[in-house]
Amino acid sequence: MSGLSVKSGFSVKSGFVETDEQKELRAAVSKLGARFDYVDYVLPRSRQNQPLTELWAEAGKHGFLGVNLPEEYGGGGAGIYELALVQEELAAHGAGLLLIVVSPAICGTVIGKFGTEEQKQKWLPSLADGSSIMAFGITEADAGSNSHHITTTARRDGADWILHGSKIFISGVDQADAVLVVARTEDSKTGKLKPALFIVPTDAPNFVKQPMEMDILEPDTQFTLFFDDVRLPAEALVGEPDAALAQLFAGLNPERILGAAMAVGMGRYALDAATAFAKERAVWKTPIGAHQGISHPLAQVKIELELAKLMMQKAAVLYDSGDDSGAAEAANMAKYAAAEASIKALDQAIQTHGGAGLTKEYGLAAMLGAARIARVAPVSREMILNFVAQHSLGLPRSY
Repeated sequence: MSGLSVKSGFSVKSGFVETDEQKELRAAVSKLGARFDYVDYVLPRSRQNQPLTELWAEAGKHGFLGVNLPEEYGGGGAGIYELALVQEELAAHGAGLLLIVVSPAICGTVIGKFGTEEQKQKWLPSLADGSSIMAFGITEADAGSNSHHITTTARRDGADWILHGSKIFISGVDQADAVLVVARTEDSKTGKLKPALFIVPTDAPNFVKQPMEMDILEPDTQFTLFFDDVRLPAEALVGEPDAALAQLFAGLNPERILGAAMAVGMGRYALDAATAFAKERAVWKTPIGAHQGISHPLAQVKIELELAKLMMQKAAVLYDSGDDSGAAEAANMAKYAAAEASIKALDQAIQTHGGAGLTKEYGLAAMLGAARIARVAPVSREMILNFVAQHSLGLPRSY
């Protein structure tokens, strides 16, 4: 990263007082986000459904995309805390990168922890500098949140694997060089989740991607994927074929943390826009921000965003310290809290702007649609409530 070290200087503290290096990283990422701001850069590309290619390239060049990946493979040697920091600061300028959640956070983490040396050498350096992108394929039309019902299968054929099945709502496949696909070994007939993870090149024969028509403004396209007996070499398998549950969840906790970071950042963007407008907009010679009908809701949004951010930081600290169980609870709570706070922030920002909040000039209504995604994906708030009820409160399972 140009002029900024993200190596041994980073340490995750027991509290939430950030190191000087982390503060420096925040400042550097924020500076980049200001160059690629929402109104002038992100929103026009979102209206054309064009990916944020220039921002991604710049973030990679500065080393921001790989802060969590091992130093020996070109990363910053830090953790998910630092990657969440990058996502939050970009999103605070309306320039959050969805594929940060997928490529370095999920795929980079899984390969870094469970990949072979050859897989690490091949993928981690390019994931770290952004020159390669890896999408993540787990969701299926008939499985929904029940990943135990994944039907995409992989069967052995000599030394090769044959992949068959489909995926839905897979982000950014058109930008990706490969997809990390969650399948099940074909002899897993018991109904128990025994996923196997495969790196599938996007140009593999019999691999078909179809863009999905979405009714929200987003720079990244969603795809339905079809694997019609895609032949993969033995080295496409990441980790063990029948013992990949831990490998899968090694990527899902970072996914939730990074999703929370993006939501917190979007909420910060909305709150900043609302407070700036409330200070400038005057009615009867008085700034509207002086009225409690405006100021109190914005103050409440500020409190709820800070609380969500604290849970996100807790989740990242626990994950980086190796407490996967504790991180799972905190990551789910962070994702839930951040989604709610972000949506509330956007809604209140629109209300503060009045009619102006619905105009193209500000783009807040478009961002509200994007913020609404966080209640649904990568895991719905209802499934998070199920998780907390079952694992945190010890209540009987309902499904």
